[in-house]
Amino acid sequence: MRLLVLGLLGLAGCSYYEQPRFTSDQRLGGVTVSAATLNRGAAGFMRACRPCHGALGDGRGPQAVGMDPPPRDLRLGVVSYASVPAGSLWRDEDVIRIVRSGLAGTGMRAWTEVPDDELVAIVQFVKTLSPRFRDERPGDPITASPDPWVGRETDGAARGRVVYHGLGRCQSCHPAYASLAEVQAFARDAGVQIEPRPHPDQPAEVRSDFGRTLRATDFRAGPLRAVRPGSRAQDLYRAIAAGLGGTAMPTWKGALAEADLWALVHYVDALDRGQDVATAP
Repeated sequence: MRLLVLGLLGLAGCSYYEQPRFTSDQRLGGVTVSAATLNRGAAGFMRACRPCHGALGDGRGPQAVGMDPPPRDLRLGVVSYASVPAGSLWRDEDVIRIVRSGLAGTGMRAWTEVPDDELVAIVQFVKTLSPRFRDERPGDPITASPDPWVGRETDGAARGRVVYHGLGRCQSCHPAYASLAEVQAFARDAGVQIEPRPHPDQPAEVRSDFGRTLRATDFRAGPLRAVRPGSRAQDLYRAIAAGLGGTAMPTWKGALAEADLWALVHYVDALDRGQDVATAP
């Protein structure tokens, strides 16, 4: 009897969420979206996304309880692992890529069964959840330059080890994978100051815009959330160069030379694979 009642409630809920809610077209992110598209997207969102992200997109759906990390609050207009500078409005292709591929180590699985046209409609509806899309346009995508370390990946990783602990000071949040003496030498050579923290071999808890602190990634332990098997280098470059929206991970594009950005890609890749990286003499 209980299962029957739950089933009837579920059918009633689906019927409710299928009801049209948009009676006119909407201007979102500088583009006019039809009411028909938004109504289809709303129905798809309520069926597939609401259980975790909530009907309001606040990340408090009925299945979100106990999820670590919790589902993202979509009302902010930012997502991590987007192609735009951290804090900018995401682009359609960013959400589509994340939905299709999922995020390792989270409750966000890869959604491959949603038809392409329905997913596009869902993405348009998600924009209505954030007021930013009414006044702003999505950020310009950050594009990757050619990898200068092709064929010399070991050298790139070695350079990345220096940049990570020196100029980039990545160990401020992520673990240090070098001794204190090495870190001090890398920082001195780069002309930067380092601020030692307790337990530098452990990831730090860092601020976020999602209502909670987040633990920075330990690249030896993983997982690398948005790195796909067939595009590891490109996905790592995007995360490092663009930064992670809503988190303390800044945009490094323009702050580091392109060769150093790619060096970090190869160093993080080597760490994730469990490879030892020696600093070039």
